[in-house]
Amino acid sequence: MDLSSFLTSLGTSFVIFLVLMFLFAWLSGKPGNTVVYYPNRILKGLEPWEGGSKTRNPFAWIKEALSSTEQEVITLSGVDTAVYFVFLSTVLGILVLSSLILLPILLPVAATDSGDIKTNSTTSNVTFSDLDKLSMGNVKGKSPRLWAFLLGVYWVSFVTYFLLWKAYRHVSDLRAKALMSPDVKPQQFAVLVRDIPTAPEGPNRKEQVDSYFRTIYPDTFYKSMVVTDNKVVNKIWKELEGFKKKLARAEAVYAASKTTGNPEGTKPTNKTGFLGLCGAKVDSIQYYTEKVNELIPKLESEQKLTLREKQLNAALVFFTNRTTAASAAQTLHAQMVDTWTVMDAPEPRQVLWPNLKIKFFQRQLRQYVVYIIVALTIVFYMIPIAAISAFTTLDNLVKLLPFIKPVVKQSALKTVLEAYLPQLALIIFLALLPKLLYALSKAEGIPSHSHAIRAASGKYFYFIVFNVFLGITLGATLFSTFKTIEKHPNEIVTLLATSLPGNASYFITFVALKFFIGYGLELSRIVPLIIFHLKRKYICKTEGELKAAWFPSDLGYGTRIPGDMLIVTIVLCYSVIAPIIIPFGVLYFGIGWLVLRNQALKVYCPAYESYGRFWPHMHVRILAALLLYQVTMLGFFGVKKFYYAPVAIPLPILSLLFGYICSNKFYRFFQDTALEVASHELKEIPNMEQIYRSYIPPSLSSEKVLDDDQFEDAKSNVSRTASFA
Repeated sequence: MDLSSFLTSLGTSFVIFLVLMFLFAWLSGKPGNTVVYYPNRILKGLEPWEGGSKTRNPFAWIKEALSSTEQEVITLSGVDTAVYFVFLSTVLGILVLSSLILLPILLPVAATDSGDIKTNSTTSNVTFSDLDKLSMGNVKGKSPRLWAFLLGVYWVSFVTYFLLWKAYRHVSDLRAKALMSPDVKPQQFAVLVRDIPTAPEGPNRKEQVDSYFRTIYPDTFYKSMVVTDNKVVNKIWKELEGFKKKLARAEAVYAASKTTGNPEGTKPTNKTGFLGLCGAKVDSIQYYTEKVNELIPKLESEQKLTLREKQLNAALVFFTNRTTAASAAQTLHAQMVDTWTVMDAPEPRQVLWPNLKIKFFQRQLRQYVVYIIVALTIVFYMIPIAAISAFTTLDNLVKLLPFIKPVVKQSALKTVLEAYLPQLALIIFLALLPKLLYALSKAEGIPSHSHAIRAASGKYFYFIVFNVFLGITLGATLFSTFKTIEKHPNEIVTLLATSLPGNASYFITFVALKFFIGYGLELSRIVPLIIFHLKRKYICKTEGELKAAWFPSDLGYGTRIPGDMLIVTIVLCYSVIAPIIIPFGVLYFGIGWLVLRNQALKVYCPAYESYGRFWPHMHVRILAALLLYQVTMLGFFGVKKFYYAPVAIPLPILSLLFGYICSNKFYRFFQDTALEVASHELKEIPNMEQIYRSYIPPSLSSEKVLDDDQFEDAKSNVSRTASFA
């Protein structure tokens, strides 16, 4: 990539960002778009705009985002969102403090050296000389100037340690404050019990669970809910809900037809065959009504059968005291590790019911199998990723596809393609992966949605670090220097190391593309806006369908955090090698903080709440990025034949020691709830029956079934008069 392509990439990305920001300022002020730009506030019963839309400054969102407090974020979007902003602020602080030393010192030191990079170097075809002169690669080997870069590595490392420690304490306090809340949270009064042994002759599964926990906790045990196999009842329930929605839609269409000049209206019809494309034509309202009436008794019958005969080896156990529940979740209940496994209960909306029945050793085996599959995926995905980095350079594409040569000869088109082609190809390729990793994480037997997302996020992080950071660096270098390596195989390490600074231009444009265009699209919400208006005009007929069309998602931590971690890794690893990348990292996390603050306060709604359990994983991965950075610098100093390179050896050791200390000091509280936190008083006596019912799956929540004494064997009811204290 030459200088003109680099500047074209940055300039056009910035212009696109400005256009998208002005589009947001204009579109978000239209009353018809409020459900797209302010759904969080609307769902909370708040006004989209404070002071009205007519007098509103189009850029007031910037001031509102900057002036918002952490408590406002927690109130509107939850603790997990607030913790995510702690992560953004921490990384931003690391980069800003690092830049205060690295930019004014290392850039002049590198630029004023006589140079160690050949302008026409064959070791990299993704570089331009002006940028290389500002990098560590321009410093001669064995030069005393390398001391400045070595001290820079120490500076970045100690800034990271300090801010990570401070952030860990802060997040721990946020979690404690949330868990000490006097508000009643159902999950704080329940534990999840798995690996229940086969019941002896006589008592059924429910009686077995009740007897076991009533013996251990005679004063605070409330009741249990045995997990059932809901596969059939879920299918019937989904089918019933589908017909109810179709019936409501048909009735809405019929009502609308009466307002078009025909007082009697026109009843909608549909075909009963495959996908409504074939079969007999029938009256939709009558047909769907018959289907609903047919499925209701079928559902009730299957509910009774499920509750009575399809009980599994897992249960939710409820206590009248949240201190007891917290204690039970972290206590060993049985001699054998594979029986009566007790853990804290997930939120009702988080439970992955099909996973609860999976036995202890099956979970262990599944975990190892998934790890092997992920490792193989990482290895084999590196091949196409490296190919993308190599073949999406125009020179290589011309060699591979000679017929595009006339197109490439157009200078303006060539500049644009060089600026965007490799980065866009990589971003699109990476978008295909997250769902696979989430499915693999669920296959491990994880009991909750948030835990599965954390697991998938970890897999995605290591995947993109190995395949994007290492794959792009090594892939492009190996492709461009293959002939040299073939002739002189002993020079491979030297060639790879000297090519590292040259890849900085690729990663700078990658980061710029991510924050300018990525955050521009995030803020403007052009795609959700278009989809909403198309659905409202052509598809939505009922209020339920209209709400579903604009109902917001959450922040998408499973893909957002690994993407941020990739940027952390890239910027840290190049912070000393090519310090010019740091301002782009600052812009990425600074603009990201501002845009996502607005989105968290006005757009996104949390799909779950884990009270900051994501933080230890983010902390460990920042440390992993730091460790990779320190090892990379050790190798680079070695290639530069710097005699004092061993001075950097203590840094990886310090990082491992720091991570060990943090884990021992803080992590346990993120795994279990401290009893001093759980023991805080509630502002009201909890309604235990309401807490119990919050965990009943929708497909089993028929009042007729649950209140029928005939089916008492399907649920525990041993302690209705237990103390609520």
